[in-house]
Amino acid sequence: MTRASRARRLATGAAYGGGGVGLAGAALVALLRQEARAARRRVKANPSEADPPTGNGVYGRGRGKPLVLAVLGDSSAVGLGVDDAGQTPGVLIAAALAELAERPVRLAKFARSGAVSKDLTAQVDQALLERPDVALIMIGANDVTSRARPADSVRALAEAVRRLIAADCQVVVGTCPDLGTIRPIAQPLRVLARRWSRQLAAAQTIAVVAEGGRTVSLGSVLGPSFASDRELFSHDEFHPSAAGYAAAAASMLPSIADSIGVWPAAADRGLRLRRDTVRPVAQAAARAAGRTGTEVQPTAVRGNETGPRGPWARLRRRRPPEIPTPEQADESVLEAAPQ
Repeated sequence: MTRASRARRLATGAAYGGGGVGLAGAALVALLRQEARAARRRVKANPSEADPPTGNGVYGRGRGKPLVLAVLGDSSAVGLGVDDAGQTPGVLIAAALAELAERPVRLAKFARSGAVSKDLTAQVDQALLERPDVALIMIGANDVTSRARPADSVRALAEAVRRLIAADCQVVVGTCPDLGTIRPIAQPLRVLARRWSRQLAAAQTIAVVAEGGRTVSLGSVLGPSFASDRELFSHDEFHPSAAGYAAAAASMLPSIADSIGVWPAAADRGLRLRRDTVRPVAQAAARAAGRTGTEVQPTAVRGNETGPRGPWARLRRRRPPEIPTPEQADESVLEAAPQ
């Protein structure tokens, strides 16, 4: 079974029921559970501080009604692992988006540390009260570590995207990061964590694109190899550092800006897209899951949104732009409610 077919099977299971992932052998299950407990103990031995301030408020110095950016998801969307609101993905993206749009951007963060996909229902309920123009969702890691049924996780995400799109809100989803690169996770759990997280990321993409949203593969952005760049982790060895969150924000910013029509075409021409191809969505999802920073969005070929192998999707890999520093983000605050 190919990666594309596995992703399609998970996404189909989310829509019609089923879609669980099985493990071979009781002995392997026992070993994996033992390693999972050991990893959790190691992470807890180096705990992150409390959640940073939300950074909710208005950013930028432009005219007109502020654009509303809603941020939903888990601890990666909260910015757990840093102390300053200006170092969190929401603030970094809001400040950069205000500069691109040349108008204020109001950040409304509803993400919660420890959240899994089913928790998006309550977060969407809150977000819709703010009438957001665009929503960023970062979710999936806790679904893997808590052994949630992938079909249930994908179904909950699809429903969240559907509700937001129906409210005339653009949606960009940062898919499940590659947990196989987290240092406290030992083998063979690390190999399986990578497989499960990539399968979930691919299935998330299929479901989100089907609802009219876009995805960006976070891949190793939120789980880079310690051997290559340890500075991208916070001291708990699980959550990103300020540099890690800046890298994630830079990967997602072009898609968020493009979704609301404020990403300049000249930026893509000047940087030259790394890759811009059209494929059936299942193939696009499988390819994106292993390629950090890849955007997938719905598209049409010769006026047709669906081909012989399912809906069409466009893959784009942009070179990440420069993101404002936390100090620059702080300077752009016009109004921020203390949280």
